[in-house]
Amino acid sequence: MSKNSNAKIMLPAAVERNLRSFGEHIHIARKRRKESLASFASRIQVSIPTLRRVEAGDPSVSMGAYATALWALGGVHFLGELANPEADEMALLQELRSIKKGKKVAA
Repeated sequence: MSKNSNAKIMLPAAVERNLRSFGEHIHIARKRRKESLASFASRIQVSIPTLRRVEAGDPSVSMGAYATALWALGGVHFLGELANPEADEMALLQELRSIKKGKKVAA
């Protein structure tokens, strides 16, 4: 079994759903701009089959292709915020729990 097949099989359901949604949003944005597959693929420097896979939310397509599609649609500014440590609520909760565990309660 190929590496790409394993990546698709082992993908968490939530990731798969969100990638499909992301691809659909890219597809809709391209269509709203009345841009053909060929034109958009050329602008983001991918083949038409790769663009089709992006629009389908295929997890084996490089992140660079998705990011360049976002750039072409004017949405690349969101990309830098996706894993912003300042907005990482889970890490903040872990830090708070750690601080609370290490704190001695005065009687």
